[in-house]
Amino acid sequence: MAAQNSVLTQIARPYASALFDLARSENQLAQVETGLSDISRLIGESEDFSRYLRSPVIPGDVKASALDAVLGKAKVNPLVGNFLRIVARNGRLFALDQIIVVFRELAAADRGETTADVTSAAPLTGEQAQALAEALKAKLGKAVTLNQFVDPSLIGGLQVKVGSQMIDSSLKTKLAAMKIAMKEVG
Repeated sequence: MAAQNSVLTQIARPYASALFDLARSENQLAQVETGLSDISRLIGESEDFSRYLRSPVIPGDVKASALDAVLGKAKVNPLVGNFLRIVARNGRLFALDQIIVVFRELAAADRGETTADVTSAAPLTGEQAQALAEALKAKLGKAVTLNQFVDPSLIGGLQVKVGSQMIDSSLKTKLAAMKIAMKEVG
């Protein structure tokens, strides 16, 4: 899995860097980041859409034309829309999630922030996300941008990853630890 992420990062980095440079030169960093977050949310909410984007069987130009319809309905920033069409034509939509992650990292670094990947069993409310960001800011000493993911298998709690540090307070992990402890006792 780590090797696959490394390959995806190698594919994603040039695309994310190019989009970042273009967005900065056009003074549209915030709009592009918002547009990419909207796309990321669409991918996360629809298993079918996610599979469609990753499918190696569907040609890039077919994906690009289907993407046009989705982008038109979603009213995505034109810069983001054009970028996604290029990624689709180049057959790199399978790396879109990683492209978005790398772009967010570049944007956060440009603002002097750090990013944290937060996985929860259910989507965080605005208040919860704000409280978590403030707690992380107090601990790290700089502003934190949250990349939010949902994994219902966690049952409850959070997994927070900042750089190489990970805090796992999910019920899934706690139950697994209890199961191991119970096996050792009995």
